[in-house]
Amino acid sequence: QVQLVESGGGLVQPGGSLRLSCAASGSIFRINEMGWYRQAPGNQRELVAATATGGNPNYADSVKGRFTISRDNAKNTVYLQMNSLKPEDTAVYYCNAKGIYEVGRSRFDAWGQGTQVTVSS
Repeated sequence: QVQLVESGGGLVQPGGSLRLSCAASGSIFRINEMGWYRQAPGNQRELVAATATGGNPNYADSVKGRFTISRDNAKNTVYLQMNSLKPEDTAVYYCNAKGIYEVGRSRFDAWGQGTQVTVSS
């Protein structure tokens, strides 16, 4: 089992900033990729940003230049710094991790419980 615990969501005014954090724990041999997705009411879940171990980050066009994803590999933690937030960024943000289990060395694709981000004046 792999658990992802997210924190950092909340209510912020347009133009403001928030920082999301997600820590992975459990039977982890290796994490290959960590990322953030979001889902607004009535919409499908979409990729916000993701970063593969040793690779370059990948961002949705709608957040390029405003959001920054980073990782602390030693802590199995991923962060999402969100600046210049817009009302259309309002959604539930989900952390995702893909990797290899310690036991059995099979692949995992784990999700966090989600954290609400609301951008409103």
